[in-house]
Amino acid sequence: MNFRHLIRALVALAPFLGQPIMPASALAAEITDVAGRTVTLDLPAKRVLVGEARQIHTIAALAGSHTFDTIVGWRDDFLTKDPDSYQAYVERFPKIADLPRFGYVPNGSFSLEAAIALHPDVLTLNIEAKTAAEESGLEEKAAAAGIQVVYVDFRVDPDKNTENSITILGKIFGDEDKAQELIAYRRAQITRVTDRLAAVKDLKRPLVYMERAPGNDAEGGCCRTFGPANFGEMVEKAGGHNIGSDVIKTTFGSLSIEQLIAVNPDQIIATGSNWAAESKTNRFVHVGRGADPIKAREKLQTLMERTGFEGLKAVQEGNVHAVWHQFYGAPYEFVPIQQFAKWFHPELFKDLDPQQTFREFHEKFLPVTYKPGYFVSLEKGRQ
Repeated sequence: MNFRHLIRALVALAPFLGQPIMPASALAAEITDVAGRTVTLDLPAKRVLVGEARQIHTIAALAGSHTFDTIVGWRDDFLTKDPDSYQAYVERFPKIADLPRFGYVPNGSFSLEAAIALHPDVLTLNIEAKTAAEESGLEEKAAAAGIQVVYVDFRVDPDKNTENSITILGKIFGDEDKAQELIAYRRAQITRVTDRLAAVKDLKRPLVYMERAPGNDAEGGCCRTFGPANFGEMVEKAGGHNIGSDVIKTTFGSLSIEQLIAVNPDQIIATGSNWAAESKTNRFVHVGRGADPIKAREKLQTLMERTGFEGLKAVQEGNVHAVWHQFYGAPYEFVPIQQFAKWFHPELFKDLDPQQTFREFHEKFLPVTYKPGYFVSLEKGRQ
């Protein structure tokens, strides 16, 4: 007797057993997403539409060599905003070059009709797309077509939502045990820093300015930064003080050059990536998988020559760095936390090797190989 026949037999026997027996469709599971919405779908999902392709950084840590077994389409951001990582995955999974790509829900370039044609069970969206999805009626239209929308978040409030988001994706992709393993690994790597800092009496925290994607906006632009979440929170966990949090209470915001000069930070960290596909100025710092550190350092030096930067303490003393921007949307923040700690407190963390941590993480969780290039610093004393 197969499973379907067994269910039918149990349903027929229900009146005699004294308990109601639910049909097979009731075996579907409920997921409560980071927006607090409860959706019901069969798990693991058989056909997944990935609403932000950079979610692959998490999905791959859960599914490994099976990462793309159930993905039927994805947003185009992996190719345009993180092409170095995209290339690594194309080399490992050549067929994904032909995966259907979609636009972004908040700017209206996402085509629900094209998505429906792929018959997905679920669409995974980042939480920042929720307002646009509600206003456009996307959630209701997708549900009417049999597609459940599930929100995750690794960017807006990662401290609150990262572990839940990992758990949700673990359910969708059918490896809840791996999700818990990833959560435990991430926690352990962060506490390697936070526990040591907690043991320091009267810790002196350097003033840190985190600049968000300089050189990828406009010629000479300044000074986009982070509030108390995301990279701002990473700075605090690494033993620094994020100056953006003193002014900005949301995840992202801006300072004026006058505010920056007045604070005169001890450390400057710029985020960078390979934005060649979309940048109009090409002044960004290209860091990331396999990036050239010499070219990255040259770009970082050029950014520090903008008006107002030359006299800053961090620039004068050579405490200027760049970090891979895409750490801000993946549960890999333990790597920059470790690197920041070494920059802020070099003696306290001289035995810590963030690059080895990330290499180990690749070997333990990811189906692609590790290549360095995620950080760069100016030489001490260079102006």
